[in-house]
Amino acid sequence: MRGEQAERAAVVTEAQRWIGTPYHHAADVHGAGVDCGMLIVRIFVDTGLCPPFDPRPYTSDWHLHRSEERYLGFIFDRCCEVNEPQPGDIIVFRYGRCYSHGGIVTRANPLSFIHAFRPARRVLEDELAHSLDLSQPGRARRFFSYWKSPHLSEKEA
Repeated sequence: MRGEQAERAAVVTEAQRWIGTPYHHAADVHGAGVDCGMLIVRIFVDTGLCPPFDPRPYTSDWHLHRSEERYLGFIFDRCCEVNEPQPGDIIVFRYGRCYSHGGIVTRANPLSFIHAFRPARRVLEDELAHSLDLSQPGRARRFFSYWKSPHLSEKEA
């Protein structure tokens, strides 16, 4: 079993591998297309931290018309909320009526993260302070950690 720091490093390395992949709704093919939700899924599944799962189908504008926290649902099942993110943790942002955009934290200070961002039309690494859209005061954000989740104590039992 790998240690937490090695697993976190593997998550960041896998996220970096996706940089430059075009944005494509509901896709999950490295180099061809991915969206922010499937990027997180692929990273945690491909590093062997989560068993394979697929949250699709979902429409590209589901977050504008529903209050259901669908995006957070698959994160809540596998992670716990934290106040101070570390590399490898997940950052999520409120868009529309619910949290519907996310990425992988690569650095805590200054806060940087990798995400598949529709306006950029690709996967990129952003520093939160320099992201015009995501750093807005009204854009609520939360952090989640796979390593603080109750599922880890269940595995070790």
